[in-house]
Amino acid sequence: MRIYLYILLFSLGLISCSGNGNYSPKPRGYFRIEFPEKSYRQFQSDAPFTFEYPLYAAMYPDSSKESRKNWYNLTFPDFNARLHISYYNFSNQKELEQLTEDSRKLAFKHTIKATGIDEAIIRNQKKKVYGIYYTIEGNTASVLQFYLTDSTKHYLRGALYFNEKPKFDSVQPVAHFIKQDLDKMITTFKWK
Repeated sequence: MRIYLYILLFSLGLISCSGNGNYSPKPRGYFRIEFPEKSYRQFQSDAPFTFEYPLYAAMYPDSSKESRKNWYNLTFPDFNARLHISYYNFSNQKELEQLTEDSRKLAFKHTIKATGIDEAIIRNQKKKVYGIYYTIEGNTASVLQFYLTDSTKHYLRGALYFNEKPKFDSVQPVAHFIKQDLDKMITTFKWK
């Protein structure tokens, strides 16, 4: 009797494994991201600059060891991202050139993993805001960096980082969404 039971179970196992050969695994999926409505507020502080930033982001003074006066972190908690904002006051053209070169080096440090780095010139003569905007594509730690200056004494650098393992295809929609906010920040940026 037991032998018949083993033969029956073995036969059922073989039948269930055969099938019609049309097995297809489920495609890989990603979490659905709900983007909030665009709405902005003015950044107010004793810093020598002001701009608009989104309501769903939070602005904090930088508390790291290396931080200086007027350094901030603009965090996007829903997207696990942070824009590091560094401000420098310079006194001569040589310092400006060094700050600009440092920004370029920091942006191009991602060349190893980047599939492309695009540069866009920022020029608003009316507000005396000049700079360069770096869009970094690929599996890099930072997807966007920029610097702004009045070319006489003020210099501000920004770098956007995600607190995730870099995967361009999954970070790209969020990076595009936050890029619109940073574009708004730059267009509303003013030196005091």
